[in-house]
Amino acid sequence: MSARTTRIRLFAASTVALAALSLTACQDGTDQGSSAPTATTEVSASPETKPGTDKAIGEQNENTSANTNHTGSTKTNDSAQTNEDATTNDNPKTNTGTTARTGTDTAAAKPGKCSAADVKITAAEVSRPLNHLLLTATNTGSATCYLPAYPVARFDQAQAVPPVVAASQPQAVTTLAPGKSGYAGVLTSAADGSGSNGYTAKTLAVPFDNGSIATVTLPADGVYVDSTLKVTYWLTSMGEALSH
Repeated sequence: MSARTTRIRLFAASTVALAALSLTACQDGTDQGSSAPTATTEVSASPETKPGTDKAIGEQNENTSANTNHTGSTKTNDSAQTNEDATTNDNPKTNTGTTARTGTDTAAAKPGKCSAADVKITAAEVSRPLNHLLLTATNTGSATCYLPAYPVARFDQAQAVPPVVAASQPQAVTTLAPGKSGYAGVLTSAADGSGSNGYTAKTLAVPFDNGSIATVTLPADGVYVDSTLKVTYWLTSMGEALSH
């Protein structure tokens, strides 16, 4: 074989080898080029997908937090309502005690019945109207009291007591504070002499509702009384007591 032929064969073999290497390199480059976009696509997709996912998760967390806060607020409100109800339920007890004490104080402050021990009754003749006595009851005690509706006047040992003048009835019983007085008028006899069974009385007794009896001093000459004898209710005005 000639040297020229040998060189030609070596050149051809070298050419084939270079072509094979070039083909291999192209294939590797193609594979690498194809892989790179895939990796890039995955990386790009991941950021695009993750924000959406995070946002959804964030909104879900916010809703969950809001629901939790709402539940907490509801519990707090329920607790406040429970406390308020408890306070409301306790108040009536306090109020009941206050009412009871107030009622007791009111009962203690309510005036009692007057008696002969703390009320002095006097009798005085008046010039007008004719044949009248003015009875004055004065509270000499230290507490307010109320008088009987009218004086059940008993002259001497009379079995009957004089009737009361209905037109003189006040709206309420007469109450006397310490030092204050009440008044009653007494018609002793008819001015025209039309009365009957007349006599001169020397004593006068006026009972109180508690059973005590006041002895009233009459004028020295006594008081003439007859069947027309009448008394008024106890009143707070002297003029009103003598107007009937």
